Amino acid sequence: MRKSQGFLYRIALTVALGGFLMGFDASVISGVNKFITIEFDLTDIELGWAVSSLTLIATFAMFVAGPISDAFGRRTILKYAAILYAISAIGSALAPSFLFLVIARMIGGIGVGVSLILAPMYIAEVAPAEKRGQLVSFNQLNIVLGISVAFFTNYLILQWGQSDAEWAKSLGLGEYNWRWMLGLEAIPAILYFFGLLFVPRSPRWLIMKGHLEEAKSTLVKISSEDPESQVAEVQAGIEDDAQKTKVPVAEVFKPAMRLVLTIAVVVAVLQQITGINAVFFYAPMIFEQSGIGTDASFALAIYVGVINLVFTVIAILFIDKFGRKPLLSTGVAGIAIAMFLLAYGFGSATYKLTDESVANLPAELDRNKISLLVNTNFENDVAFKEAVYNSLGEDEAKLYESDLLKAAISMNPTLILVGILGFVASFAFSIGPIMWVLFSELFPLKVKGVAISLAGTVNSAVSFLVQLVFPWELSVFGSSLTFLIYGIFAAAGFFFVVWVIPETKGKSLEELEKILVK
Repeated sequence: MRKSQGFLYRIALTVALGGFLMGFDASVISGVNKFITIEFDLTDIELGWAVSSLTLIATFAMFVAGPISDAFGRRTILKYAAILYAISAIGSALAPSFLFLVIARMIGGIGVGVSLILAPMYIAEVAPAEKRGQLVSFNQLNIVLGISVAFFTNYLILQWGQSDAEWAKSLGLGEYNWRWMLGLEAIPAILYFFGLLFVPRSPRWLIMKGHLEEAKSTLVKISSEDPESQVAEVQAGIEDDAQKTKVPVAEVFKPAMRLVLTIAVVVAVLQQITGINAVFFYAPMIFEQSGIGTDASFALAIYVGVINLVFTVIAILFIDKFGRKPLLSTGVAGIAIAMFLLAYGFGSATYKLTDESVANLPAELDRNKISLLVNTNFENDVAFKEAVYNSLGEDEAKLYESDLLKAAISMNPTLILVGILGFVASFAFSIGPIMWVLFSELFPLKVKGVAISLAGTVNSAVSFLVQLVFPWELSVFGSSLTFLIYGIFAAAGFFFVVWVIPETKGKSLEELEKILVK
């Protein structure tokens, strides 16, 4: 590997650490949900807000990240994002109240929105055309890796907190497990900040601001091509952009754009309405509903991260070989099947406490309070949980819900594991990454920027709502109906993909415009 190429990969990997932080920050909350619910006595909607507030603020941050980075530079704003990640991690870990925790999460949401936009933007601006796709994909892979590491560290902290190791006791890993889960993010955030000190400023931004000598110096380090010609090419592109008339949002809603806009909005909604962020943000909670207990739930959540990582790589490797539509239709069909399997698995479960199972419950639980529940059959989780809450009261029911589910449930937990992992795999090689590829290919050049922003906003809004209401759905509808609803959305999406969405592989943007823009 040439020296310039090594330098290019090094700075791309450093900047892509912003994707890692985003993935970690988004999914680390999955291991915290149960503990903060008890700590702060949260309602279902309050828990949903603690999870989803990050996505809400990230959506707004995405809108301002580009213009602010044009003024102050990509690297500079990414350094501030690293600081915000660290503040959020430390603030969340030390949160004395629910409100404080939400505010700390929102601060992290600013970092998420900024890094989601600027990390790939910076990499695209420093990468040669022939390596741009590969290097920009580092950011997506880091997001997925961050999700996986968050699941893994949550499990480790839970296990260490339950051990007899003196070092674990001295750090309070048992008593403050959820605080350590959230606070751990400060370490990669600090590393990211110092790593960015060794990353050059974006050559394109430098040229835009007239710092031509610094831009040439950076271009020499990352490319063997003539820096003078590269500077001239970038200057020509900047001048061309300046002469373009700004496209109003109304342009996207013209009758000629109806088909393209319909495809984009349906795909944006479909990616989230099938429940992917319910799984990523609440994985241990979902596994606990199958009665396997807290420890096993955290362990199985690691598989979610690993499967997501593996099948994202598969999508990157095969998207140009097999095409968008075959992967998309197969994946969405897999999502529907997986959700129907989850609905069946939870729907076939029964709940009954026996004298034998009650004997294995924690000694601190007052048996007299649940005596009326013993040897009573409950046909679904909603009825069983309602009876538990009526017998124990809200606070005690939250504390022992997992233990009581494990003692009472009769079902096949393997169905739940297969359903969840099948869902994540189907999502990761299809609509997860392919949505953004479609957005870049479907829209005509003149409206591409405005249209992608609009579709991305719809996607984020649906993601926020799914995260917000998922705990409430489990309580009111139950696990079976909740996943059945997701499955129905996926099945409808499958037919839309098959009947409406064209194959974009191998077609030029001009060919696609003739097909789609009437």
